[in-house]
Amino acid sequence: MKNIFNNVADFEDLEDQFDDFEQAIPLMSEEEEKELTQSEIPDELPILPLKNTVLFPGVVVPITVGRDRSLKLVKDAYESDKTIGVVSQRKEEDEDPDGEDLYEIGTVAQILKLIKMPDGSKSIVIQGKTTFKVDEFLQKDPYFKASVDPFRQQMDLEGVELDASIRSVKETASKIVNLSPNIPSEASVAINNISSPTFLLNFISSNLNVSTAEKQEVLETQQFSDRIELVMEYLNKELQVLNLSEEIRTKVKSDIDEQQRDFYLRQQMKAIQEALGEDGQHQEVEKLRKQAKEKELPEEAQETVEKELTRLDRTPNSSPNYGVIHNYIEWILDLPWEKYSDDNLDLDNAQEVLDDDHYGLDKVKKRIIEYLAVLKLKDDMKAPILCFYGPPGVGKTSLGKSIARALNRKFERFSLGGIHDEAEIRGHRRTYIGALPGRIIRAMKKAETSNPVMMLDEIDKVGSDYRGDPTSALLEVLDPEQNDSFADNYLELDYDLSKVLFIATANSLDTIPAPLRDRMEIINISGYTLQEKTEIAKEHLMPKQIKENGLKEEQIDITEETIKKIIEEHTRESGVRSLERKIGSVCRGVAAKIATGEEGPHKVTPEELDDYLGKRKYFNEVAERTKVPGVATGLAWTPYGGDILFIEASVSKGSGKLHITGQLGDVMKESAMLAMSYLKANSEELNIPDEAFKYWDLHIHVPKGAVPKDGPSAGVSIFSAVASIFTQRKVKGTLAMTGEITLRGLVLPVGGIKEKVLAAKRAGIQKVLLPQKNEKDVAEIEEDVLGDLEVQYLERMDPLLDIVLEEETVVEPAERFKVSDTYKSQSKKGAKSKDASQETIVMD
Repeated sequence: MKNIFNNVADFEDLEDQFDDFEQAIPLMSEEEEKELTQSEIPDELPILPLKNTVLFPGVVVPITVGRDRSLKLVKDAYESDKTIGVVSQRKEEDEDPDGEDLYEIGTVAQILKLIKMPDGSKSIVIQGKTTFKVDEFLQKDPYFKASVDPFRQQMDLEGVELDASIRSVKETASKIVNLSPNIPSEASVAINNISSPTFLLNFISSNLNVSTAEKQEVLETQQFSDRIELVMEYLNKELQVLNLSEEIRTKVKSDIDEQQRDFYLRQQMKAIQEALGEDGQHQEVEKLRKQAKEKELPEEAQETVEKELTRLDRTPNSSPNYGVIHNYIEWILDLPWEKYSDDNLDLDNAQEVLDDDHYGLDKVKKRIIEYLAVLKLKDDMKAPILCFYGPPGVGKTSLGKSIARALNRKFERFSLGGIHDEAEIRGHRRTYIGALPGRIIRAMKKAETSNPVMMLDEIDKVGSDYRGDPTSALLEVLDPEQNDSFADNYLELDYDLSKVLFIATANSLDTIPAPLRDRMEIINISGYTLQEKTEIAKEHLMPKQIKENGLKEEQIDITEETIKKIIEEHTRESGVRSLERKIGSVCRGVAAKIATGEEGPHKVTPEELDDYLGKRKYFNEVAERTKVPGVATGLAWTPYGGDILFIEASVSKGSGKLHITGQLGDVMKESAMLAMSYLKANSEELNIPDEAFKYWDLHIHVPKGAVPKDGPSAGVSIFSAVASIFTQRKVKGTLAMTGEITLRGLVLPVGGIKEKVLAAKRAGIQKVLLPQKNEKDVAEIEEDVLGDLEVQYLERMDPLLDIVLEEETVVEPAERFKVSDTYKSQSKKGAKSKDASQETIVMD
């Protein structure tokens, strides 16, 4: 054990500096001590901070000086009057303390000896003189200097009372010296020979085995009676420890033999720690037990914690199982059981927050306001499971943050993209090395409340393999009827997730299993119109990029016309992510000019835009593509928003074969066959000669052949393109269409109407043809989104060609598809017995 007179051992290293032990511990008389402690002190003193030492008046201690600032102070003081002020630090680990990091009460010290060490540091032997109080620090560099006031220690005992107190202190200190094997016996002689009561108390206080803060408390106690009472308390405690330690040593030694030496040492250490109340393992268990009592845990969790704490207390801390049990208990205690944040149910405030953060998205905002309204009336409800579904860059993730801010809830987000392991959701069994709870429980711990807004990003990109199917594990999480008792494999306890507002995001619903999709409320977030993108750029994107690129708002001005040009000519997307990058490029260009010395403000006009972003990247090619017969403009839906789709058809002499290219799926192939069948059945009404189907091959192609295409919405477009090539009437260039067809001539409804309408607007289309049953979808689109776009509905295919095709023919069909009798005979010979009217589909 570390003895209470630990500084005595320090003196033994300085034997060459002192003749004997008594010189190391000056045994001054009362008159000498009074002269020393009552000496005058200067108004200003250089201050030497000490890390783990408190200097008392009259006491001599060796100090090692290593900090540059302290070395400078010691050098200057040693060359002058050798008087310094010594003040202890509040925190030992501070290497560069400030004035507020030092105690106010310190001791004036006289440097008795300066010793240079081989490592460049210096050791000094100093003696305390009198105490002072720091009035104000005057400087920090090159070392501390402060103005000080006297802080005298006062003697308030005398006569018999004083003698009794001093005798009690000496007797207790002598007992400690005798019981401790590490303290030399000379210390007892030295203590008994000290005649000055004040110095005796200071000397013992200096060598107490207590913390620096406790020694400082003794130093700051002015009244002698209070100081001696405090010192006696520490001495008695140490004496009790040593007596008990001796009893333990004797008891343990009698119970073991030489072969159990290692076990004896462990038992001795444990017994001592228990006696001192410093048993690490026991303390840790008690600490966890105290946390469990203070925390409001469900009954099942409370029972589990108590059971595991009992196991932990009986498990040696060297056992591998100790860490497993300890971590398990900590996880249970760290979770926010029954802890909820207060919802902000002010509907006006919620609407204001949502409007500030996002432009448009009225459907989503309305749903959140409805949720708040029900919560306000009912005061308790199961949170809905929302799924924001739409193309990238439309603000699905950032919308979750706004919802959390509007509700005054914590926001937690984690991405599910690429997850294949079911344990990522449900957690690992505790039998595995490195086992952890699943992401849901980890997010709850991080949120510190049981009702956060939790965003499950990219839920459509969850995979599955031999490690399990994470989407199946999500069924329980995202079911409002089940998630009030979610079971994590690690916890093995039911956790209530019913108050969590889950928000999932997805670019496509096709890859989400039907049972999982059925548990969520799908909210479609379509792409933005030109006007919406312009407003978003002005209100959100521009301020953000101006700040991120080190500019000030007065240094740059991007006009509204410039923003619209960026949108129309440099981006082609449903969201605003690319738009933000382009605005960032413009801001960086302006920043480069300002950094090279050009004065602002810089106004970016449409004419100057090419200097920052280069030439335009996107063109309106609809009119150019439809100048010849056989080209129709369709509308398609993609996971990244709506897009226009060109359907091209051409004919060449052959034997009635149908060629299809462009990476089309089965559904689009069938649409092509339907278009051909319907056209043949109505060839007379369309004035198409029979030779067109017998002696001419039809080739249908959809450009961008490297991109797979499939879906039921291209039937009308394919039919228009095929009818155009056979009737030799061009498709109107300002018109686009979507819809599925049947052999009976019906036009069936399709999905993704808003995305397709927005794509038509971006491409400069003036009129769109939609199935009659999709009229309800158009009704949900805002009027300002439609603008001047004309929408016409079709229930049957009969009037389609009169609407889509030009009146005039390029060439009369009879002339265009006329073939000679020789070709007819050759075609029949080549076909042999095969019926020429039976076409063959050829996939190139």
